[in-house]
Amino acid sequence: MTYEGKGGSIPIHPPDISSNGMFVNTSTHFPEGAVVILRFRLTRSNVEVQTRAEVRYCLPGIGIGVEFIGIGPEAKRAIEEDLESASRFRT
Repeated sequence: MTYEGKGGSIPIHPPDISSNGMFVNTSTHFPEGAVVILRFRLTRSNVEVQTRAEVRYCLPGIGIGVEFIGIGPEAKRAIEEDLESASRFRT
């Protein structure tokens, strides 16, 4: 993940994702409204997703909740398919 307008990358471990956004575990503090660039690989399909996201809330020392902005339809579909696959596996 990179903070738009800042240099350097921040490694992330996303535990919670939907087709509209995700929670990102990070100890880095981001203000609400900050725009970040996310790049991650979906676990089941191995599809790489890259999108901009806006920070909606920050839990200091724990992580941030972000909403995807400008995500492409292919990436959104890949996330939905990954989630459906995971749901079928759990049942």
